Amino acid sequence: MKKIFKYIIIAAILFGVLFAIAFFIKSNSKGSIQYDTQTPEIKSIEKKSVATGKVIPEDEVEIKPQISGIIEKLFVEEGDYVNTGDLLAKVKVVPNEQSLNSAKGRLANTKILLENTKVEYNRNRSLFEKEIISQQEFQNAELNYSRAKQDVTNADSDLQIIKLGSAGGSATANTNIRATVPGTILEMPIKEGDQVVESNTFNNGTTIAVIADLNKMIFEGKVDEAEVGKLKIGMPLVVNLGAIEDKEFEAKLKFIAPKGNEEQGAVQFKIEGYVYLDNDFFVRAGYSANASFILERKDSVLAIPEALLQFDKKTEKPYVQVQVKEQEFERKDLETGISDGINVEILSGITIEDNIKVWNKTEEEKKEDEETSNKY
Repeated sequence: MKKIFKYIIIAAILFGVLFAIAFFIKSNSKGSIQYDTQTPEIKSIEKKSVATGKVIPEDEVEIKPQISGIIEKLFVEEGDYVNTGDLLAKVKVVPNEQSLNSAKGRLANTKILLENTKVEYNRNRSLFEKEIISQQEFQNAELNYSRAKQDVTNADSDLQIIKLGSAGGSATANTNIRATVPGTILEMPIKEGDQVVESNTFNNGTTIAVIADLNKMIFEGKVDEAEVGKLKIGMPLVVNLGAIEDKEFEAKLKFIAPKGNEEQGAVQFKIEGYVYLDNDFFVRAGYSANASFILERKDSVLAIPEALLQFDKKTEKPYVQVQVKEQEFERKDLETGISDGINVEILSGITIEDNIKVWNKTEEEKKEDEETSNKY
């Protein structure tokens, strides 16, 4: 029994020794890290920026009533196209009681004065015909009579305007709201039965409709203060609309705001650009949009992928590892130029013939990549 136990112990020890030897051999049989290399290339690099915003009509016109009242009838709807002079709505006048009463009182007073001047005029005419009074006195009486008749006419017109919205002889009634420009009805914030207020010196008035020409659209967006100094009026833009996929619209910058506004700690400047529309696509007002523009461009420059760059922890200057022998590398400090976010321009530090170390690539990873490529 003791011998059997002894053999078991010896067997366990031998198994442990063999396992340790096998583990040591396996762990030391792993290949050392093998790094790939990549050479610089001659490329063209564009430094772009993107401004977010929306596409809106170049001009929007608000139609407002010339008289207060209630919307009696609407003749158009949002989305309709109208020409100048087209009837949009009709306003029913609800006269102010105080103004109506005052107008009636003025008319009555002018009629009384008219009767008095008429009597005086007739008497002076009779006297003038008998050569009792001079011609000057008769002309004065005639003038007063004519003024009295005109005052009655004016008072009656004022009363009609207060009651009906226009005088009887008016060519265009103030109660008829008409389009002042051709275009598409973008918005009608009122409905039949709503009360509206006239536009005057002290009040902007109620908006009946908003009209715009959808064939003339502009991009309106904002750019950061770090980029606004690189923009120039007339530079090209490429506009992408959120509602229309896989379509780019050309545009031209037409306005840069002279003053910025602070938003969330950053100063933003408003920009606008003409958008050249495509007849195959209908662009609605208010579409969200992005406008990309080239801030800087260099052709045929020495460049490498930004992923190859390393940065010194102390100086934060860029460098790369250049191969000098098989899997032996030395550090090369670089001077870089513009970058497009993928490739970066190299001003000095390496040549086009240098092999640059690609970081974190082992033999096992290479083998996995090769197996994956063989599958496809």
